[in-house]
Amino acid sequence: MWRAIALVLLLVALPGASQTQSQAHAKPDPDRLGMNCAQILQMTSSEWIAKVSATSASTTDGQLRGIRVYGRCYDERTDRLAASLARTGKGPAKSARADFAGFEAELKDFAAKAIADAVPPADAVKSAYAALYEKQFRYIFYQEYEAKAAKPLHPATKAPAPAAAPPARTDAPSAAGPPRPATAEERARSDADPMTMAKNRFGKLLEPLPEEQMHELHQAFGEVIGSHPISEQTRLAVYRYAISILEPPSATPFAPPPF
Repeated sequence: MWRAIALVLLLVALPGASQTQSQAHAKPDPDRLGMNCAQILQMTSSEWIAKVSATSASTTDGQLRGIRVYGRCYDERTDRLAASLARTGKGPAKSARADFAGFEAELKDFAAKAIADAVPPADAVKSAYAALYEKQFRYIFYQEYEAKAAKPLHPATKAPAPAAAPPARTDAPSAAGPPRPATAEERARSDADPMTMAKNRFGKLLEPLPEEQMHELHQAFGEVIGSHPISEQTRLAVYRYAISILEPPSATPFAPPPF
């Protein structure tokens, strides 16, 4: 009787043990070229994709394979960071995660519309690049929580000095008369601001579009940056991401890939 029961239990356990053993000896992904994710992520996405493409008979196939592998490694790193923050209780609260999910959904919606309206039309490679670089926002989201957790707490030894008064706005009305026009130096400084440059470039890319498409994209973009409390780092990254989708192929793109 007991021998029969033991035999049944052994037969039930064998498939699971066999599966575990096969997983442990699973063949590595040949598209990783013998490298692990840590090694791959030490390279920029451009470097890695060029490396994969150099081993491929087709440039398009090489780019798509390189993008797929890099994206998978990038997601794995983000997942590890999210899990680590959750274990220590220093990650985002449920409400913050829900708000980010809304931001991410609206970003994907904008990207889908921008890809459809891109001139020239986006091909499979450009669409894959857009999906790859959209991954930066989830990583930034968790990185910001990681930075907060790592920030040292300094004991308050004295009251902080009052903040310096902001410089007077040159465009604000005053009792002394009309506002002073900005000087050439002030205009140049404003034009060189990364956010100002990104906004201007984004606007220039929308201008040539048919009016209906332009309004559709502008509204979708407004939902991304106007409906959620995002940091300035994320806001600038969103502008640059939108530009990378809408911008036609160029030897000198407005902004380099984010990673």
